[in-house]
Amino acid sequence: MAKKPDSGKHFDDQFDDENVLFVFRKHPIVMRKGLLLWAVGVLVGPIYTLILTVIYRNNPERYPSPGFFFISLALSIVLSLLLILPWWIAWYYSLFIVTDQRLIQITRKGLFHQTVVDLTLGQIQMVNYQIAGLQESMLGYGTIMMQTYVGDLVIHDVHHPAKIQKEILSVLRKQGIVSKNLPINKEDEYEEEAEEAD
Repeated sequence: MAKKPDSGKHFDDQFDDENVLFVFRKHPIVMRKGLLLWAVGVLVGPIYTLILTVIYRNNPERYPSPGFFFISLALSIVLSLLLILPWWIAWYYSLFIVTDQRLIQITRKGLFHQTVVDLTLGQIQMVNYQIAGLQESMLGYGTIMMQTYVGDLVIHDVHHPAKIQKEILSVLRKQGIVSKNLPINKEDEYEEEAEEAD
């Protein structure tokens, strides 16, 4: 028995006759500053306990107890989660939606700032990708560059850019959208027009 297509909307601005084909995000590497803050936050409690142990090394009665250590560790974990939360929200809720009609880029920064870029598939002329450097090669992320009629759309830090580029090109082909080879200069344009006239 064939599965019926889901008639529900997957995002707020979805048209009634629009189907979501796939969704992708940037690589989690975009959270690297947040991950660094998270690591520092986890260490705050244990380091504080260690400092108290060193300070009171000659006074064993004032040593921090094991209970103090575990409470400070738990508070450190809570602190670290609060420190990484804005970075995680920005990564998780920033996504790219490819439908059978358009490409939507939703970028979130913090809790109250959101930017949406909406391109119809017909506006996309060319899709390329670049993986530059050792870090991008090892971690599997790179840059996708789309040339459109309204300008270039560059998406940095995309997870598996070759796969995403292939999927976007596949969607464009299925929709009957083929990029045109534009003449490089006016002489080529006149030569093409003369050939067509013959």
